Amino acid sequence: MNNLHILGNTNSLFNEFIAEVRSTKVQADSMRFRRNLERIGEIFAYEISKKMSYAEEEVTTPLGIATISRITEKPVLATILRAGLPLHQGLLNYFDRAENAFISAFRKYYRDGSFEIQVDYLSSPDLDGKTLILCDPMLATGQSLVLAYEELMSKGDPLHTHIVSAIVSRQGLDYVMSKLPFDNCTFWIGAVDEELTAQSYIVPGLGDAGDLAYGIKE
Repeated sequence: MNNLHILGNTNSLFNEFIAEVRSTKVQADSMRFRRNLERIGEIFAYEISKKMSYAEEEVTTPLGIATISRITEKPVLATILRAGLPLHQGLLNYFDRAENAFISAFRKYYRDGSFEIQVDYLSSPDLDGKTLILCDPMLATGQSLVLAYEELMSKGDPLHTHIVSAIVSRQGLDYVMSKLPFDNCTFWIGAVDEELTAQSYIVPGLGDAGDLAYGIKE
């Protein structure tokens, strides 16, 4: 499947960072956890860059002229607050001229234990004709990412969308791929876990990415 890339299926340094964000021993250091998500984002950015448009450009050096293929796209990097911030930063470290978008989404729980995803904030530039890179470190049910994508579409029609996530459940990945325009999206995944609990937690997963990065919320 040309539009689905699971980086963890290939042996590389990428899997070292996936192992560390999963490890309870390493997770005790929140700064290390954030940095590992950043590094995962940086590798995703490098891989995505191979699929983007380039044009040759002359660059003046102290000793002459070098002709180099340089990227012509300036993507919009979007993420869901707050857990997505370190992964977003990793993408931004490499796409350092990118525009940025932020979405606030949360689970609203009910007395019977059920919940629904609600979006209550969106900050985004115009997306018409641009490359959109939407990241979320984990896709459990996939509902928050689909809602975030739908909210972003109010800001225009992207040329192409890249979906980035470090760890996903099989159910969440299938849901997202069924809801987003398949021919206009490329999915970049770190690892796929097969189990999703009744409470919508990925197993083995890594826990709550937002809490591990920024502290436990009330």
